[in-house]
Amino acid sequence: MGRAFEFRKERKFKRWAKMAVQFTRIGKDIVIAVKEGGPHPENNSRLRTAIQNAKAVNMPKDRVEAAIKRASDKSTANYDEVVYEGYGPNGVAVLVETATDNTNRTVANVRSYFNKSNGTLGKTGSLDFIFKRVSTFRFAPGDLDLEELELELIDFGLEEIYVEADEEGNDLAVIHAGFEDFGKMQKALEEKGIEIKQAKLERIPLSYAEVNEEQAADIMKLLDKLEEDDDVQAVYHNMAE
Repeated sequence: MGRAFEFRKERKFKRWAKMAVQFTRIGKDIVIAVKEGGPHPENNSRLRTAIQNAKAVNMPKDRVEAAIKRASDKSTANYDEVVYEGYGPNGVAVLVETATDNTNRTVANVRSYFNKSNGTLGKTGSLDFIFKRVSTFRFAPGDLDLEELELELIDFGLEEIYVEADEEGNDLAVIHAGFEDFGKMQKALEEKGIEIKQAKLERIPLSYAEVNEEQAADIMKLLDKLEEDDDVQAVYHNMAE
């Protein structure tokens, strides 16, 4: 019973920690969106996206409103969005998206994570041939005919549509569209009355690095350190599953 209790306690702590990280990242997204396009989501697609993503992770409404209000204050500094690229151990490509108010701190931290993992931090653009930027949208499919929906969305930049399971095992429809088609696809889904659970610009690998279990464990240590950093918004890699 003691072990079971400790296990449940640890899982609960991990969920809280993950939720805290998600809230921090979305809070930064909101600040950046408001600074770019103003505090009104109906006129600001990036802010509308950030609010949708906040709902998807159950971020309290008052925290969302507080972030918008804070970002609307001219004295609130904006965040610089910086991408770092490099190779982890065993030649696995790793791309790190950050939003920071101190680039010196961020680059020092990211470089140290790579160095301590026997990796190397590269130059911007060095991984362009490995990762492709895509617009990704997730929503509950419900009774929708996805084959019919696929045909309807081709003119809005649709590249593929498929179904995956979320953390609770529920079905989520996933749409990939061209990077430049984000706004067009978002508008098309909204006009069809589809409630978007998550919308983001992601990077998907075009090629993969094969590793064994021991090497994969080394890579995961680097990825975990990056994910835990407060300045990091997203981490992508091309390690084969």
